[in-house]
Amino acid sequence: MILQTIALGMIIATLYGAAFHLWRGGSLWRLGLYVLFAWIGFWGGQWLGTLLGWEFIRVGQLNLGLASIGSFLILGLGYWLSLVQVEPDRKTIKK
Repeated sequence: MILQTIALGMIIATLYGAAFHLWRGGSLWRLGLYVLFAWIGFWGGQWLGTLLGWEFIRVGQLNLGLASIGSFLILGLGYWLSLVQVEPDRKTIKK
């Protein structure tokens, strides 16, 4: 994979993460988290598509369709997992 393909993929994945943050909102920390999730999903989808030999919306060497699907799946899963809130155990709290 050439450098231009990697740069295009990073730009597209970053835009996915930023758009998700724009849609769901949150702090600057959440923006970084969404961009990281988008990168992981994007390159995971690219790798899986290459491994299985599946092609969907190919742009040069970049399998944009499967990479985008991977990015959206990981963004959704990461968002869902980030909603978990840990509550302290009431038995251990002393009054």
